[in-house]
Amino acid sequence: QVQLIESGGGLVQAGGSLRLSCAASGRTFSNYAMAWFRQVPGKEREFVAAVSRFGDSTNYADSLKGQFTSSRDNPKNTVYLQMNSLKPEDTAVYYCAARLWSFSPRPSEYDYWGQGTQVTVSS
Repeated sequence: QVQLIESGGGLVQAGGSLRLSCAASGRTFSNYAMAWFRQVPGKEREFVAAVSRFGDSTNYADSLKGQFTSSRDNPKNTVYLQMNSLKPEDTAVYYCAARLWSFSPRPSEYDYWGQGTQVTVSS
């Protein structure tokens, strides 16, 4: 089992920045690729970003390239999502997820999920 706890969400004005953190425990963190997804009510969970086991490779949703950056600190068992130039349409619940060995943009392929953290961007 891997337990994931997100933090760092909140209310921010448009144009502002937030950094989300996801702390992992339970298994060898570096065995897992990590990803971020987001979801708004009534819509499917959307891929945001992913980072490989040792942080040497990342992948982003096309619409978020250059705006969001994901990284990880394996000794701290933590993955981060730096979100800049936030827009009202970035408002969602953000989830981190863990997948053994390699990342994927498909939420169904992830083994473990956090409880989510709300990000609200006001105009």
